Formats: sequence, structure tokens, C-alpha cells
Amino acid sequence: MMLKKSTIEKIIAEDMAAIWSILTIEEKHQITDNFVIHNFKKNQIIYAEKDEPQYLWTLMKGKVKLYKDGIGGRQQILRLYRPIQYFGYRSFFAKEAYVSTAAALEPSTLGTIPMKLVEELIDQNRQLAWFFIHELSRHLGGSDTKIVTLTQKHIRGRLAEALMLMRDNYGYEEDGETLNIFMAREDLANLSNMTTSNAIRTLSSFVQEKIIIVDGRRIKIVNEQALRNISKFG
Repeated sequence: MMLKKSTIEKIIAEDMAAIWSILTIEEKHQITDNFVIHNFKKNQIIYAEKDEPQYLWTLMKGKVKLYKDGIGGRQQILRLYRPIQYFGYRSFFAKEAYVSTAAALEPSTLGTIPMKLVEELIDQNRQLAWFFIHELSRHLGGSDTKIVTLTQKHIRGRLAEALMLMRDNYGYEEDGETLNIFMAREDLANLSNMTTSNAIRTLSSFVQEKIIIVDGRRIKIVNEQALRNISKFG
């Protein structure tokens, strides 16, 4: 998407404030000159496993899932991204191809900066280096927690945690109860590490216990504390 330089600078300054605030004027010009905006349709692949990493991706609008294909082609959703989050850079720093795939959960707008430029900026800006160290460390901690969830929690606990993750990432609609994300049952199962049929049955049990209300892909949490308790003690 071609935009005026002043427009791009305004977008970056607002949507990438965490990075923008630690750059020098010259570094900001370099980012602006190399920033490109992309629009993706629902379910469109952003990058695929085994692709060579080239860009720092920034989710500006929409929702993105990061997943890996497992045995029999079954997906495991590793992470959900919300605006404004950065991704796609770990593999570049590790000097390896992507080990997972990123796709849009809904129509989404993303921005890219070439990783070669990011690498150059890190070499000259220690604050930017610490920014990425912090981001990588935070994601590593989240991965450790997810390993425990997937290996030790029962089905109810895993699904409850997935619903709370969706709530914490995307919040509620204006009614203060309906999750602001409409996820297919298959995706919900892939996020919870269970079969689609088990996800449907467990959702039904939560409905019977008056913890949630389900209307198609819309999920309303009517007893958040009960759901958090199931997630915690799962």
C-alpha cells in the first residue's frame, strides 16, 4: 500500500510507539523510508513454515494466529497476536527458517520493516537491542507456561485457559461479556490441544454449568471467576 511519507510516519509513531520512542531522528527516517503496509484476508497465510525470515511484522489491525502443523497435519496454535504486537523476527536472529506459520484470523492490516535494517539499527542503538531482548524473554516465559498447560492440565483446564487467553488478548464487546473474537471450533481445539469433538463437548458442559453462553461462534462469558478457577486448577 503506497502512502505519503508523512502519513506513514504518523501511523508508525502511533502504532509502533514502543519502538518509535527509542529511535533517533535519523533512525526514524530509515524506518519510515522502508515501512510497507499489507492487507490480509481472513485465513490468508502471512508467512509459512520453512520460509526465510525477511521482515519484522507489526500487527496494526485485526487478529493473527501463529501455528505449527503436527502429526497428521493437525495444527497446534502457539500464540495469538493482537494490535500492537511484533512478530516474525526470532527466526532471523536465530539464523534459521521459520519453524511455524502465521495467518490472519480475520481481515488484518500489518506493517513490515526489513530485518536487515532492524539488525543495522540494533548495532547502533542499545535501547533497541534491549527492547528485543525483553520481547524474546517475555515470549520464552509464555512458552514455558504453555508447556505446563498442555502437558499437565486436563481438557477442561486447557479449554478454560484458551477462553481466558482470548479474553485477555482481545477483551469483550460493548456488552462486557461477549468475547471480541469469533473463533472456529477447530481453531479453539487447536489452541487447547484437543480434538474438535472434545472442544465442542467441553464447551457444552460449560454452557450447562452456566459459565458461558454460546451462539454460533460468539461466546459470552457469564461467570468469569468460575472460568478462571477452572483454568487455574484445571
